[in-house]
This record gives sequence, structure tokens and C-alpha cells, in this order.
Amino acid sequence: MNSTLIASVVLVLAVATPGYAQQNTPSMSPAAHYTRTQLSQLVRDAHMQAQYEVLAKYYRGRQVTFSDQAAQEKQEWFRRSQNVVLINAKYPRPVDSARYLYEYYADQAQRSDQLATKYEQLAITAAPGALK
Repeated sequence: MNSTLIASVVLVLAVATPGYAQQNTPSMSPAAHYTRTQLSQLVRDAHMQAQYEVLAKYYRGRQVTFSDQAAQEKQEWFRRSQNVVLINAKYPRPVDSARYLYEYYADQAQRSDQLATKYEQLAITAAPGALK
């Protein structure tokens, strides 16, 4: 009986929490971190200018973060490429790992930039005085 009661309380809190978090999203900082579920809910529910601006700020923050990480990995890639030994080198070499990380971060920065641009445009068109 206690386990059923605890499970129901946890379920009620889990169901009630996303609604509360969604109401407070416009005031969150651009460095806010959303789970995949929260992010898909924000995207699904975005219809007003403020909601699009929150999404644009989130993706701009991600773009900056990934760009910084890509720059660090590019430096690491360059550093590791100075000391490449091809004799008996096993794959993946440290230089390969650094290159792959750089490419991943650069790709994520580009995707975040595209999404931020998309939501910035949607925020402009959703503005109260915008022509549709």
C-alpha cells in the first residue's frame, strides 16, 4: 500500500512539474538547459513571439557553447597532429579523436545557428504588428 501511495505521489508531481516549468520559461536565462522532452514541448507549444524568442535565445546559447568547444578541439587537433607517428598506429589515433570531436562540435554549432535563425524569424513574424 505504501509503495502505491508513493508511486502515485511521484506520478502527480511528475505530471504537474512540466506545466509549472512551461509557465516560467520566458523569464529563464539564455543559458538554461532543457531536457529533450522539455525542448520538444517548447517547440510544440511555441506560437507567440515570446516563446519563439526563448527558443532563439536557447539555440544561440548552444551555438556559442559549441563554437567555443569546437575552437578548443581545433587547437587540440592541431597540437596532436604535430606528433603523429604512423608506424604501428592503431585506429583511432588521438589526432583522429580530436578531429572527430572538432567536426561534431562545429556541426552542432551550425545546426544550433540554423535553428536560432529560424526561431528569430518566427519571432519577427509572430510580433503583434507584423504583417502576415
